[in-house]
Amino acid sequence: MTAYELMIKANHYLIKGGELTDPHKANITRQLLSARSDERKKPRFMKDDPTMYPQYFIPPYNNGVKFQTVIPMSPKTHILAANSYELEIIRLLHMFAQHNHDVRHMVDKTLNRLQQTCFGNKSCDTGECFEAGIVTLRFISTVVSDNTGWIKKQINVFNSHYNDKRRPAGVLKYYWLCLSEMPFDIAEPEIYRHRSNMISELDRQQKSSDDDDNHLVLTSVMHNAMARLPG
Repeated sequence: MTAYELMIKANHYLIKGGELTDPHKANITRQLLSARSDERKKPRFMKDDPTMYPQYFIPPYNNGVKFQTVIPMSPKTHILAANSYELEIIRLLHMFAQHNHDVRHMVDKTLNRLQQTCFGNKSCDTGECFEAGIVTLRFISTVVSDNTGWIKKQINVFNSHYNDKRRPAGVLKYYWLCLSEMPFDIAEPEIYRHRSNMISELDRQQKSSDDDDNHLVLTSVMHNAMARLPG
């Protein structure tokens, strides 16, 4: 199983309510750490602007096809594809082994890198920087959940620019995933704001005969978000 496949499988399992044992977490940590990229093999475009692209986990070539995100979006640029790949892997490592020295180092360096990016700290909504900002939101909501200022800033970028143009369907669902996981005092007003849309989408999905994994994951995302509300 590749690092990408393992990352997607673990994410989907957890979103659907699965629980992992300590041995499972240790095994996933070992496999992901062993998948770290060779710094010397960074593609040229990543070397040209090192703050915008991964430092530790570079997605493999995959015949030129960019990997989809956890909640399916099909990236057109390396900015979204490569950052999604690395941030989701490091997020899992933090969840499973945050006291590991290598993991702590990667998290600290990645947070520092994100603070220098347009999509991570400068309210950029150009191209797929907007989508990369949502992936950043999920990452920081987990690894620095006490940094409410940064989290709220990313939420404000989403609210200010989501309706600027037609977005892929996965963009909103990915944001809902963030709401299902981030600190509740920040998420609560946003969940209320999106609640009617989630209910409509759940009704639509319940009438669908689609039972693939992505369908079940999206359903779980909406249930998880709304289940956080009182009553």
